[in-house]
Amino acid sequence: MASSDRAKQLPLKPIPGSYGLPFFGAICDRHNYFYHQGRDNFFATKIQNLHSTVIRTNMPPGPFISSDPRVIALLDGASFPILFDNSKVEKLDVLDGTFMPSTKFTGGYRVCAYLDTQEPKHSVIKSFFLTLLAARKDSFVPLFRSCLQDSFIEIEDQLSGKNAEADFNAVLSDASFNFIFRLLCDNKNPSQTNLGSQGPKLFDTWLLLQLVPLATLGLPKIFNYIEDFLIRTLPFPACFTKSGYKKLYEAFRTSATTVLDEAEKAGLKRSEACHNLVFMAGFNAYGGLKNQFPVVMKWVGLCGKKLHEELASEIRRVVKEEGGVTVGALERMILVKSVVYEVLRIEPTVPYQYARAREDLIVQSHDASFEVKKGEMLFGYQPFATKDSRIFEDAEVFMPRRFVGEGEKMLNHVLWSNGRETEEPSAGNKQCPGKNLVVLLCRLFLVDLFLRYDTFELEYKASAFGAGVVVKSLTKASTI
Repeated sequence: MASSDRAKQLPLKPIPGSYGLPFFGAICDRHNYFYHQGRDNFFATKIQNLHSTVIRTNMPPGPFISSDPRVIALLDGASFPILFDNSKVEKLDVLDGTFMPSTKFTGGYRVCAYLDTQEPKHSVIKSFFLTLLAARKDSFVPLFRSCLQDSFIEIEDQLSGKNAEADFNAVLSDASFNFIFRLLCDNKNPSQTNLGSQGPKLFDTWLLLQLVPLATLGLPKIFNYIEDFLIRTLPFPACFTKSGYKKLYEAFRTSATTVLDEAEKAGLKRSEACHNLVFMAGFNAYGGLKNQFPVVMKWVGLCGKKLHEELASEIRRVVKEEGGVTVGALERMILVKSVVYEVLRIEPTVPYQYARAREDLIVQSHDASFEVKKGEMLFGYQPFATKDSRIFEDAEVFMPRRFVGEGEKMLNHVLWSNGRETEEPSAGNKQCPGKNLVVLLCRLFLVDLFLRYDTFELEYKASAFGAGVVVKSLTKASTI
């Protein structure tokens, strides 16, 4: 059905929900979100009580960090995609939602992620990112495989130690940082710079101080209100990470000379380009990958030995037929591709998207239309959009073959990258410039994992910023 015809048939309704009393309503919603109900139950309860998947609510961090915590929440797969329509919504300073960390975290610049698509600088910087990734596409596979081999050796060493377990998150964080740094810095090893082995920890601290108001640290309940007061009353100042960020900036400034030369040719000041490069490398790339690989490991691990056997069989057969691990070989691995897409669907690493209405507009859920006024903040909770039972069959179940064959048509509803999986990043949109690289690296991780091992066992637990994975055992490959 054409969207215009569908809109005519959907009744126009007022958006249900309330923001409550000023200040107190936002605090109440914040405590329910973090401590009393939990994130998913917070939204599910509002849907049930208000009989709508488009609602009004407050979102953290609220007072006093956020001047206005009020949002219109889009909690289904029908309403969510309006966040991608840059003709109707504005993405000015909304990366982190209803607040923005100080630009002192980024050298005084509003970096590309905070720019709206209609700001001239956005197109220049985004084009620069897309160009530099395209120019390095032939390095992706060999460079990442080299980093992975070091990671697997480290995991095996930890498993052979007295604890007989391995901290997967820490090991893959190092691999992610090394890959990104070497990719952007002419294959220079970060250990040969002023960073030594500190790079991942410096980025972790820098990220934490910006994002901690959006998370809970998982402390015992008795400390909930103390935690809430300490991390959500005032933003953490950038001076706490000034020296660490300076080290990161200097490492990229002196090592990414080719990239920065390219940026100057594209019309960017060298310092602005370098601060944007550090942000993309740390916030977008490293921050995304260090959380994405544990999520892949978690879901594949939970599926157990049968899926492991099927993945190993496909991977080893195709690698043998292709004579090695190549991009062409990865494209032939139908099950591997489907598994990665299913991971991105069922647990997107970045669960939130924000935008402001650029004009008065109509938002449509499955059942109704709603008027949104210019300037109102829209918030999309992605796990509810990509696990919408009116779009996906058995939406809450991890189905490894969901996107095989006819299932590929459903990729239009995989939305992890701030855009549809069937669309491509461009200078004129806000879709992740590394979207295709992330998918490639997730596939490559599974390929090298099952070339080396037949199966594995793990334990996982939810952490403040994703899944925490501990590897308990690895079974070496019995066949090649």
